[in-house]
Amino acid sequence: MSAACPAAHAQAADRLGLIRFVAPGVAAAGGAVLDVVAPPLAGQVLELPVAGDGSPCRDGRHGVVHYRCDDSLLFAVCCLDEDPAALPTPLQQATQAAYAALFDCLAANGYPHVLRVWNYLPQINLESHGSERYRQFNAGRQAAFAAAGRALSGAVPAACALGVGSGGLRIGLLAGRQPAQAVENPRQVSAYDYPPQYGAKSPTFARAGRFSVAGEPRLYVSGTAAIVGHRSLHIDDVIAQTRESIANLAAVVAAAGAPFTLAPLAYLVYLRDPADLPWVREQCRQQLGAQARLGFVQADVCRSELLVEIEACSLPAGVETWP
Repeated sequence: MSAACPAAHAQAADRLGLIRFVAPGVAAAGGAVLDVVAPPLAGQVLELPVAGDGSPCRDGRHGVVHYRCDDSLLFAVCCLDEDPAALPTPLQQATQAAYAALFDCLAANGYPHVLRVWNYLPQINLESHGSERYRQFNAGRQAAFAAAGRALSGAVPAACALGVGSGGLRIGLLAGRQPAQAVENPRQVSAYDYPPQYGAKSPTFARAGRFSVAGEPRLYVSGTAAIVGHRSLHIDDVIAQTRESIANLAAVVAAAGAPFTLAPLAYLVYLRDPADLPWVREQCRQQLGAQARLGFVQADVCRSELLVEIEACSLPAGVETWP
């Protein structure tokens, strides 16, 4: 196993971190920038900024983790290649090692609370070493949380996990000095309570997390798909899946409470098949409004039958993202 990210790169002074979705062949930025080879469906690069609290930032490195922090928040990036000889599986071992390194970084810098995590791994739906790779990832993640004495249910962070075509395991993590309030969806079984048919180890994430930075409320909604209860719905119907995903987003945002509403949020839409873009974009505009801020990238959703996944976040005034 080896670090897969390039050398540190100076970040812009006006943001804490950055997630860049890039087409194959686009040069990586490195440092506290999470570069993900998940092709944008318009242009070569799509950027999602991670906003800080407005105080001066400093850059650092802790082992294999690059990070950038301000007075309230820390954004960390860990990229690892899988060791083919690792046990019990290369991906499970890499995931556990990456999370252990991230948790060590948080402890060393005094930001103990994980607020939001972005996970990207190649071939997420592939069967290897006797199980699906997403299930291997979940086993490694849960093992790392348990080893660090962190909660496996309830007070867990918002997160997503998507499949990409190339590169090693890539994780971006936002942490704070104060905890987030985990938010669940009344239409869905909590992911950490999924029955064992979805894997021996359940996913360790909440449907959303809300917290305050310098008195300003913020919300991160996890990757959200057409799951009601614990079952995937509308198989092979991307339009119906999109509508169901947005119904779930609405339920989560309502559960998060004031001051959050759907309209001001920024949305990132992951599509398994880029050819579905016109229909999905139309549904998003109809359901979220013609002025909704929407970004689209190609990536594989964690269940092979799911065609679309949507995540959302609130951004402070003045922080720009896609139109």
